[in-house]
Amino acid sequence: MNYYVRKLAFYLVAIWAALTLNFIIPRLLPGNPVDILLAKFQQHGGIVDASTRKAYQLLLGGDTDTSLISQYVSYLRNVFRGDLGVSVSYFPARVTDVIATSLPWTIVLIGLATVLSTVIGVTLGAFVGWKPGTWLDSLVPATTLLSAVPYFWLALILVYFFGTKLHWLPVQGGYDVALDPGWSWPFVTSALKYAILPALTIVIASVGGWLLGMRNMMVSTLSEDYILTAQAKGLHEGRILRTYAARNAVLPSVAGFAISLGFVVGGSVVTEQVFSYPGIGSKLLTAVTNNDYALMQGLFLFITLSVLGANLVVDLLYGIIDPRTRARS
Repeated sequence: MNYYVRKLAFYLVAIWAALTLNFIIPRLLPGNPVDILLAKFQQHGGIVDASTRKAYQLLLGGDTDTSLISQYVSYLRNVFRGDLGVSVSYFPARVTDVIATSLPWTIVLIGLATVLSTVIGVTLGAFVGWKPGTWLDSLVPATTLLSAVPYFWLALILVYFFGTKLHWLPVQGGYDVALDPGWSWPFVTSALKYAILPALTIVIASVGGWLLGMRNMMVSTLSEDYILTAQAKGLHEGRILRTYAARNAVLPSVAGFAISLGFVVGGSVVTEQVFSYPGIGSKLLTAVTNNDYALMQGLFLFITLSVLGANLVVDLLYGIIDPRTRARS
């Protein structure tokens, strides 16, 4: 029980630190965000006066008439109420609405791609590590090389072959614009078809790291005494592979799964831009390009909390999978 209490306490402190940094960082950036937002407002035909400036200062939580501590308290209050402000890039939509419209696309794309790359990489790594030195080992350098390829370059190659040359898959957007978004079968199949190339880009770029890590852990695990004991007892190789070797070798991969989510989300920014995919990554790039501080804060907060939440779940599961972790704690 103490193990879980300490983990929860640690992540509560991490969430507070993330909220605090999300409040401070925009205030350290050069320039005046209010002036930038007012310029955007004028482009939409708005009239700028003293009351408009005051309204935008309050909207950003940067009212200069109040102390920094008061602004911080107001910011935390708004966050816990789910009020992240108004997006200038998608004015007059609120940040929460912008995130809500792009969130399902990112969950489907990143979620499926991450799970697939992890399962494929760990499974192949287990078999390669079980028989080191065979022809399967020759696959490791090739997959590792693919992991070093930049996301955008790999995406462009897939677009060229599967989209431009073969015309098998669509290369732009998230669904057929002739369809009405919803849970109808034509729309779902269209969305899945449009997600194949972006997901394939992430899977190809990520699978090599999982394969190499699992392969090395398997080779290390095979030298342990309990593996030799199981072999001496005459247990079937398949049982030794699943129950003894792979189960213990996969533990670092379980811990690394949540950590990899942050890197995959970072890579999805480029991937979604190449494919014009309507996910969180494309919204983040739009926010940075347009100096949309409210949307940037909301997206950074969402990504941070998502990664922290995933790490918390994995840490709690890790304690169940490997009881030795709780004992050492």
